[in-house]
Amino acid sequence: MTLVLRTTDRTTRLAPVLPAGTDPLLQLAHETQPANGPGATRCLSHPHELPFGGIPATCSACRARRDWLLINHGRNVWIRCRCSNQWLEPEISRADFDALIDSPDVTNYPSVEQCLVALGFDGAFSGMYLK
Repeated sequence: MTLVLRTTDRTTRLAPVLPAGTDPLLQLAHETQPANGPGATRCLSHPHELPFGGIPATCSACRARRDWLLINHGRNVWIRCRCSNQWLEPEISRADFDALIDSPDVTNYPSVEQCLVALGFDGAFSGMYLK
């Protein structure tokens, strides 16, 4: 069974576009601002196991035990497998999600769907560990 985020039909809001004739670098800086606020959806690739009480998370569809995509929206965090199976994980809080973000290199995607395709969590790499 595949659970679908209630927010996947919405796209995150991008920063406002500056009027024509402004500095292109300034406009690029505004367009690439990360989505923030309570409506922002953030995704994080996590190649390692996720232990909950000493027991690693396991995909119920393909039995994978690592190489996850964590999706944060508001207080909720979903885990998504490469086979495109995903579930809400109440054991991971937003604070836990924020603690996992350790890379200064962040890529912003206009929608969750484009993020899933770009990172290979759309089912195309089902049954494979890429990292």
